[in-house]
Amino acid sequence: MQYKELGRTGFEVSSISFGAWAIGGTWGEVDDSEAMRCLHRALDLGVNFFDTADVYGDGHSERLLARLRRERSDPFWVATKVGRRSSPHVKESYTRENLTRYVERCLKNLEVQSLDLVQIHCPPTDVYYMPEVFGVFDDLVKAGKVRFYGASVERVEEGLKALEYPELQTLQVIFNVLRQRPAELLFPRAAERKVGILARLPLSSGMLTGKLTSATRFHPDDHRAFNREGAAFDKGETFSGFDYERGLQVVEKLRGLLPTGMTLPELALRYIASFPAVTCSIPGARRVEQVEQNVAAGSKGALDEGLLATLAQLYVSDVKPFVHHRW
Repeated sequence: MQYKELGRTGFEVSSISFGAWAIGGTWGEVDDSEAMRCLHRALDLGVNFFDTADVYGDGHSERLLARLRRERSDPFWVATKVGRRSSPHVKESYTRENLTRYVERCLKNLEVQSLDLVQIHCPPTDVYYMPEVFGVFDDLVKAGKVRFYGASVERVEEGLKALEYPELQTLQVIFNVLRQRPAELLFPRAAERKVGILARLPLSSGMLTGKLTSATRFHPDDHRAFNREGAAFDKGETFSGFDYERGLQVVEKLRGLLPTGMTLPELALRYIASFPAVTCSIPGARRVEQVEQNVAAGSKGALDEGLLATLAQLYVSDVKPFVHHRW
């Protein structure tokens, strides 16, 4: 496992970390026993950074991580996210009272006195133009309830605006073979400000595993069944906002580019590792073998320059016209 410093936090985090959305909810049925086996196996393999949110299973994944901390002495960090508990989820809901209450609930779920890292959770774009919101997090840091804070964004514009807040330590953004735009401007700006990048949906909701087909059917509780057009939250969170059938076609082209012995998940995770501005990928897993595959694939380092250039060309020809302008 490789490790990189996360922003200016001093945390040396695993380049392959663990996204806990899938063990919380909206990815189909959840098996807590298997989820705990996944978390333990991740620690065994050197993963030391776990990303969750207060709305993943209404705090369920946070509570599983609290259980992991009780069961293991290995040191690790947990990043959680707040803001989306509000209904309606509008900029007016980002008040000091609400955000403080949500952080208090995270502290209780995670059974800690201070959150390692809390991220504002994909709020409406207008929130990034409300300095008072980030002032709340500054005060929570001063109060000792939060060690560091960052932002989970949908769009490059939001990330660029978030970087203007001096105490912001991390940006979480969708970045993968099918969503390459953040590398153009956002990554260099983040690197200038020594802000860590957490790459979410590195396997594009499973599309880049190569295991999905036109015949694949998803559980009714799985966002891949109900959110392809953004019915529940931003469309970009499901298959990177890219049309499912088009995605399958791109995957077939990617298969043809694989060097001997390389799998699609390895290609996808090593693509992300090829960008120095990225601190870590945060793939999810609901089975132990997925954890093992993610760590094995992502720990091999960057792709060669020739393959990276080919992937950039494929993006321009087959993907960019459909997603680049939106996020």
